[in-house]
Amino acid sequence: MYSSKEIGNKGEKYAEIYLKKHNFKVLNRNYNTRFGEIDIIAENKDRIAFVEVKTRHHDSLAMPYEAVDLKKQKRIIKAAMMYLTKNETDKFCSFDVCEVIIDSSNLKLISINYIENAFEQESNYETY
Repeated sequence: MYSSKEIGNKGEKYAEIYLKKHNFKVLNRNYNTRFGEIDIIAENKDRIAFVEVKTRHHDSLAMPYEAVDLKKQKRIIKAAMMYLTKNETDKFCSFDVCEVIIDSSNLKLISINYIENAFEQESNYETY
């Protein structure tokens, strides 16, 4: 049996591989601020993606994205704003969710569902 931390780390590695295969450069992993953590910050020629990775076992009843509730979205947005104050860019920014489904017996990848623009800053404007 694998720990939640091992499962999460493996999911983030699969997400990073996915992003690289889709022409993204990973700028940061596990970016921490006082507001919370961003799992992966990546960029391509058009945009910067703030990616929340959610990993679940293949037999899980809940979809991974369901864990990214409004409270979590607000934390990610605040952390992204902190990142952007230190790393200015003219690129479009997106808040994405990467769902990783793995085999619970060996942590092998079963599937990845990448949700681009899973949520937006505008829908969370009351956080500022």
